[in-house]
Amino acid sequence: MNLNRFTLVFSSAGYPFPAAIKLRSAILFNAPLLFSLMLVTLGKAAELANESPSRGNVSHPPHLWKPVADNTYLQEIGEQIPTDRAVTSVAVHGTNCFAVVGGVLKLVAAGNLNDSLGAPKGIRRLKSLGDSLWATTTDGTFRLSGSGWERVDTRTFTDFCLHLGQVLAATRDDLFRFENGHFVSLRPPAGYLSSDTTLIREDFSQVLSEPVQIGPIDRIASYSGTVYLLRPGGLALMEGATFLADPIDWGALPSPVTRDMLAHGSRLYVATDRGLAVLRGMAMTTLRGADGLPYEDTTCLSDGFDGDLWIGTTAGAIRRTGEDYHFFGAHHWLPGDYVRDIAVANRTAYIATDAGLGIIRYEPFTLSKKAAWFERELKQWGMKRLGFIHKLYWGGDGEGWLREISDNDGGNTAHYLAAMTFKYAATGDEQAREEATEAFKAMLWLGDITPKPGFIARAIWSVKGDKGERSTEGSGGLPAKWYPTSDGLWFWKGDTSSDEVNAHMYAVSLFYELAAKGDEKDLARRHIANIASHILENGWVLRDMDGKPTRWGRWDPDYLLRPYGFDSRGLNGMEAQTYMQTAYALSGDAKFQHGLEQLLAWRYHTFTVRQRLTFPPDQIAPWDDELAFFCYHPLLRYTSDPALRSIYLRSLERTWEILRRHQLPFFNFSYGILTGNDCEAPQAAQHLREWSLDLVNHSYRNSHRSDLALPRGYVAYSGGTRAISPRESEAKWGDRSPLQYDGGENGRAVTPPAGWLEDYWMGRYYGFIEPPNAGDLAAVLLPEPAATSRGAAPYVGPPRPMPRPIFK
Repeated sequence: MNLNRFTLVFSSAGYPFPAAIKLRSAILFNAPLLFSLMLVTLGKAAELANESPSRGNVSHPPHLWKPVADNTYLQEIGEQIPTDRAVTSVAVHGTNCFAVVGGVLKLVAAGNLNDSLGAPKGIRRLKSLGDSLWATTTDGTFRLSGSGWERVDTRTFTDFCLHLGQVLAATRDDLFRFENGHFVSLRPPAGYLSSDTTLIREDFSQVLSEPVQIGPIDRIASYSGTVYLLRPGGLALMEGATFLADPIDWGALPSPVTRDMLAHGSRLYVATDRGLAVLRGMAMTTLRGADGLPYEDTTCLSDGFDGDLWIGTTAGAIRRTGEDYHFFGAHHWLPGDYVRDIAVANRTAYIATDAGLGIIRYEPFTLSKKAAWFERELKQWGMKRLGFIHKLYWGGDGEGWLREISDNDGGNTAHYLAAMTFKYAATGDEQAREEATEAFKAMLWLGDITPKPGFIARAIWSVKGDKGERSTEGSGGLPAKWYPTSDGLWFWKGDTSSDEVNAHMYAVSLFYELAAKGDEKDLARRHIANIASHILENGWVLRDMDGKPTRWGRWDPDYLLRPYGFDSRGLNGMEAQTYMQTAYALSGDAKFQHGLEQLLAWRYHTFTVRQRLTFPPDQIAPWDDELAFFCYHPLLRYTSDPALRSIYLRSLERTWEILRRHQLPFFNFSYGILTGNDCEAPQAAQHLREWSLDLVNHSYRNSHRSDLALPRGYVAYSGGTRAISPRESEAKWGDRSPLQYDGGENGRAVTPPAGWLEDYWMGRYYGFIEPPNAGDLAAVLLPEPAATSRGAAPYVGPPRPMPRPIFK
């Protein structure tokens, strides 16, 4: 019996690949098991005869990871309103948000800042307390209540607070209480007393004290039934008419530069330029970068909507929820870096910056809803073309958004092919299978369009249908190689590299296993065999139209076993073994087994364990990690030899230990699939939740942050520090490196969420993520799409040719 084909039958019948592999290995040593196993799988084999993949609840072998429930969470959705002057203050009153721009009060409405009619001018500070909105100006203090704006005092106040149900206000040197429509000074006739200067006569008959000045006052707050005063560089409090200049028993402010104060539950927070001071009782501690605070130069504070704390800084906004910190910077989330004020209400944060107003609202989501959102975004942005998935770039006001015909259209589309394959295998959704089939046929076309069987193109350009420009640069800075087709309709890009080959091996073999039907299986089998044959028969290289090896398509010993290819021998050697193992498993052609034996004779397998480089850190290409995992999937699915499996598993164990701190679902889930070991699935699911819904590649910066220390339990084997959240970078596909702290394209590109969809549906199919609980409809149902059109115009050009026929 062909044991490779047994593995395919068993796994395609609905059993996970690791189980099939392990069973096949067991058969090698225990032939009597074969008959009983065939009986067990008889029902599944009947299903295979009808070419129906496993669907719905997938059965998995014993494993050490636990599935993650797809519980409802709150998803951030960002909006920005740029301004030509700083937004200096913001407040929410009733259902309205007000912002101050250049001293003028604006009403936030439908993405605009409109003048608030009848409002006072020259506003310095805005505060919503009780049932009123308070505005202090150069001309006095005003209140907005049910009857409109009214002037309640001629003084300019520095701050307001609510204390024991009453509104208090402060000037630079005095405290006031609002009573009967106006503010009344709390200063006693004899002035405020000081606990430091109070003297008592020997007969206790009289208290002697000189009145003191309580100012200058920057902020006031009501904490634990006491009025606290924030003065420049210090904290004080009032005991009735007595002023306590230093009420702290333990600790001190981290800096004399103090900017804001907020009473928040059992704590009083003070914003400084060196982190937050935290008063609890009479003990003061600090929150700084080492404690998880992303940036220490803080400017303002605000209560959140769910016990959370919002912190403004000179370089973005921070949400503290529990022990987690979420960083929101320009230009992804905010119009500018410097945050002047924050107001939060109704699950929405309004963030005033020097360049405009940032709005972050939170909506209930599940990961399942997010998947539906991203699938709809692919369509609405116009990212699909001829079965390929494309990034968009801004072509200017005249051309708008254009699809990028990239250096790696096959590799990029492979993510979407895998995503829709996993979705179909997990749900049986025929629309998902159609999407997968479209992507599969596009990848077949990359092989069919070239005159050389098995030599796949990087990308295809339509002479009559595509807009914009073809790329002019190829691998390693060399000129791009574009070749015309004989009918004059297309150009295809050569100089193909290992990136494309790995992507085809990974995604097409998954499609073959889980979604292909009828002739699609033969097409997939031929496609894989053709690629492997080209490499094998051309001296272990991809040979371009000029007969020379491509820049990055080499697996020959003249390259890998010489100093020039030293750094590549581990990964490229593993790639070559993957191609032979996969082609042999799908085709059964013995020449691929012989090819593998040649690789083993060159001892390529001995370099595999340490394929992942760790030094020097600045020479490590992050996309190589994805290329390696493209190989691990088919390599460990199709390898039956126990000695080789031992090597490949050790390679995977070593690589994942290096990459574990990245917390990327693609790596974590892949490791869990292929080993059954704990793979930090909760961290991977959280990564998926933290992706922004905004796919535009805004510029982002994190390298200035104070919280980049490596988390406990992780080791930076290859340099760097900790991974940043996808919330704090941009939408990515390909390597998806979380160690790239700065980047983005200034809003002039849009990346498809194909990587996110691949990770989510991989998690669903293999059981790392459970189906959602539909109890909360808001977390399940998508809102109506925006009516305005956006993205790239529909492709108008010749259709994709039919795949080359199979002659049987």
